[in-house]
Amino acid sequence: MKIAVIGGTGLIGSQVVTNLLVAGHEAVPHSQSTGVDVISGQGLDEAVDGADVVVNLTNSPTFDDASPDFFRTSMNNLLAAAGKGGVGHVVILSIVGVDKVPELVYYRAKVLQEEILSAGSIPYSIVRATQFMEFVEAAMSWTVDGDTVRLPATPIQPIAAKDVSAAVAEVAVGAPLNGIHAIAGPDVFALDELGRITLARKDDGRTVTTDPTAGMFAAVKGDVLTDSTAHIASTHYTDWLS
Repeated sequence: MKIAVIGGTGLIGSQVVTNLLVAGHEAVPHSQSTGVDVISGQGLDEAVDGADVVVNLTNSPTFDDASPDFFRTSMNNLLAAAGKGGVGHVVILSIVGVDKVPELVYYRAKVLQEEILSAGSIPYSIVRATQFMEFVEAAMSWTVDGDTVRLPATPIQPIAAKDVSAAVAEVAVGAPLNGIHAIAGPDVFALDELGRITLARKDDGRTVTTDPTAGMFAAVKGDVLTDSTAHIASTHYTDWLS
């Protein structure tokens, strides 16, 4: 099977490509570094032409008000190119609970991306993942104040990037879902407690203070970023830290 992976040189994309190649498929990574630009459309027709499947793993460079335009333009450009190229299946990566946090413009932008894909004429699959384990330190960095890290007690269910990549690759070579496949890590943590675990395992002397107003995840109400009905990956956060 020939699979074009747009955004195929990033954290998830590079592992998706590797997984597909190991499974015997013809997987080709595309990104700005290879001359493909999903916003201008440069190189996009050539990248997807003749592919059986296109996996779109591109992401907005910001989480702010510019993100809806990024996902609107990139998704429309990709679907137009895929239609011309005879692509039979388009896959995107999204977020568990993305439609339940309208307060976050980035989440609204991802919902827009899902809606554009599902309204198109090409069979599709949406993989929704919980928060990446690799993202925890970045989330802590947003609210550092000297030796204190302020975090809300938002419940999250972290998943390893390698498990996300395996799931995306598996969905890509399967029949189009014309729907959503949710994946999640095996454990639920409050974000503030996850911060404490992370700092302790890294012998980091900073302390975590619970602050319900701190950072992006302060806008999240309840446990919408977790999913007990999702496919549960095998990697535990404490093992990943090790």
